[in-house]
Amino acid sequence: MDTLVPVLKDHLVLSVLGFALVFRGVHHLLRGLPIPKVVVQDDLRCWKWRNLSVSIVHSLLTAVWSLSCAVASPETLTNVHLFTTPKSYLLVCLSTGYFVQDASDIILTGHARVSWEFLLHHAMVISCFSYALSTEVYISGAVIALFVEVNSVTLHLRLMLKLANANSTSLYHVNKYINVITYVVFRLGAQFYLTWYLFCNYERLESVKFFFFCLILINIMMLIYFRRLLLSDFFNRERKSLGQNGTSNNSRKFVTD
Repeated sequence: MDTLVPVLKDHLVLSVLGFALVFRGVHHLLRGLPIPKVVVQDDLRCWKWRNLSVSIVHSLLTAVWSLSCAVASPETLTNVHLFTTPKSYLLVCLSTGYFVQDASDIILTGHARVSWEFLLHHAMVISCFSYALSTEVYISGAVIALFVEVNSVTLHLRLMLKLANANSTSLYHVNKYINVITYVVFRLGAQFYLTWYLFCNYERLESVKFFFFCLILINIMMLIYFRRLLLSDFFNRERKSLGQNGTSNNSRKFVTD
């Protein structure tokens, strides 16, 4: 694997696009799986379901991968700026490809307007990850940032259950508690740790202003999403916006789910 990093770096754009095509292939493979009838009947729900199916594959893969990088190399957590391993570099390259694929899927299917917050998030992640890949700095920071994918597994499952009108099931009930715990520990925890690290080392790190700006903006977005999540799952806010058929009057907007 040691010889793989120079190859990926020398052909970085092609490497990222290659991984994007891999996830596009996953998208086509998953189209053969059955979809709940209530999802099939609505074009937007159907697109969301397929988009989330690819996302949950990425989350399962990168959640395990990023945590294993930290366990195998504890310096990942303490030398965010300079420490890297071939395994970490490959992970960040693969994940960048996924975000490129997901952003392309949102734009090319005509859902950019209802998913603009995701596109903003993806643009910042792709920019930060691309810089890390091209310079081989902040690779460990990108790995820590990917800890959020542990929460993304439960978050995507939550959205898929809502799309299938299964938000009154026991699975949804159990998942919503696990989702909040993983949101705090792995999403907010990882983001705030990186923010704290950059703040403490602000004077000696290169390109720190750009990364710090992106982190602050993403932190704000994560806190807004967390508030929406709590209101939706624990304070019954969503019931007020449900129509007689049980679907949300604001169902055109992805990020309010």
